[in-house]
Amino acid sequence: MTEPGGRSAGSPTPGLVAAVAVLLALPLVALLWVSSYNQDEPRLGGVPFFYWYQFLWVFLAAACTTVSYRLVIGHERRRRALRRDGGAGDLGDDGRHGSGEAR
Repeated sequence: MTEPGGRSAGSPTPGLVAAVAVLLALPLVALLWVSSYNQDEPRLGGVPFFYWYQFLWVFLAAACTTVSYRLVIGHERRRRALRRDGGAGDLGDDGRHGSGEAR
């Protein structure tokens, strides 16, 4: 089934796709733009900025990935709930027609 605007029913919204793309691209861009952090100062506990900046992005990249994952999984759960409640003609979670209950 197609919704107005050309999207198929249950497909992610453009806003969700954009948010996930930005969250996943942020660490990549931040670490590939070396000239932005190729410096010695400020030091943190004697460690040059170049090193602690990269180490900080280990945690920031994990956070961005976690948020992206939660957004996508949340959408998937809502989509499955709509399919489950929407009609018996849809495939269930186990790939069979209907609600997925044992027959």
